[in-house]
Amino acid sequence: MKVLRLWQKQRRRGLAAAVVLSSLILMAGSAFAQQGALSPYQGEQDGVSAGGNWMAFRSEDKMTGAKKARFELLANNYFREDPDYKPRVEIVCSDGKYEHADFDPGTRLGRPDYPGFWGQPKMEVMVRIDGSHDHKGWNWLRARFLSMDKGTIRGMIGAQVFNVEVRTRTGYAIAEFSPGGLNLDEMKHSCDLTPHKP
Repeated sequence: MKVLRLWQKQRRRGLAAAVVLSSLILMAGSAFAQQGALSPYQGEQDGVSAGGNWMAFRSEDKMTGAKKARFELLANNYFREDPDYKPRVEIVCSDGKYEHADFDPGTRLGRPDYPGFWGQPKMEVMVRIDGSHDHKGWNWLRARFLSMDKGTIRGMIGAQVFNVEVRTRTGYAIAEFSPGGLNLDEMKHSCDLTPHKP
C-alpha cells in the first residue's frame, strides 16, 4: 500500500513538473514570436524586428560574400483561398543596395493581363498608399508572385496604410498592410532606400 501511495505522489509531481515546463516553453515561444521570426531559408538568420510589423532577415551569399538583407511585411488579413498564409511584401537588398521587391499573395494569381516591353507577362494591380491610389503593371512571376516597382516600395516604407488589389484565380482580393513604424535608418543603411510620397 505504501508503495502505491508513493508511486501516486511521484506521478503527481511529475505531472506538475510537466505542466510547469510546458508553460515555460509556451511563454518563451510567445516572447520569440513577438520579437523574432523563424527563417524559411537555409543559411538565413532568424528574423528580428525592424520596427512596426516589419521583420529583417540577414544572410551572406556563399559564393560572393555579399551581405544580404530581406525585409518582410505581412498583411493584416488573409485571402479566402488560403486562411493559413498571409499575403506579404518582401524587399531584398545586397551589400547596402536595393535589389528587388516581390508581392506574394499566398495563393495562385489570375492570368497576366498583357506583355511588357520585353515580352514578360504583367498584371495590373491597384495600390493605395495612405490617401492616394494608382494602377501599376507588375511583372507576373510563375503565377505566384508579382515583382513590385521601386517607386511603390519607396512610397510604402514611409506610409501608414498600404493596400494591394490583385486578381487571384477566384476573383479580386485586397491585401491590407500597416507599414508604419519601420526603422527608416535601418532601411537606408541596408538598402539605400528612403521614403518618397506618391
